Amino acid sequence: MIYLIDAFLFALAAILALMTAMRGKLVLRERAREGALDFLRLMPRIMLGVIGAGYIAALLPQDQVGRWLGADSGLSGMLIAMVGGFLTPGGPVIGFSIGTAALKGGAGTPQVIAYTTAWALFAFQRLFIWEVGVMPHRLVWLRIASSWPLPLLAALGALLLGRP
Repeated sequence: MIYLIDAFLFALAAILALMTAMRGKLVLRERAREGALDFLRLMPRIMLGVIGAGYIAALLPQDQVGRWLGADSGLSGMLIAMVGGFLTPGGPVIGFSIGTAALKGGAGTPQVIAYTTAWALFAFQRLFIWEVGVMPHRLVWLRIASSWPLPLLAALGALLLGRP
């Protein structure tokens, strides 16, 4: 399955490169250069995040992670995970690394789904720095009010699809 995803991504990149080449060689060269620079900037962060996730997993007390966020923690574990997602600052390297570490530490799949979904929707630093600072407050609070149950629904949906 992973090879299929990799093949799809490489094919997509090749198609996009061909479409860009139709705009001219200079455009293709500039975009390839920008993409390579982005790659070089992001790879160390991703590498550190993955390695850090392993360290975090080793430091997490598995008995407590299992008790608070394990597969048997049920709805309370999902709610705790949602709060954790809200309180987690940082970008994908941090959020997904903590989710991976929690899985390795004994957290249940639905709980990690609740965590990552809450983190993606409600990370407090993004909420207060970007949304509240840029968008009308009423819109921000309407978005929060309408989407707050989504992490829980995603976790429950995982349970309905099959015992993860």
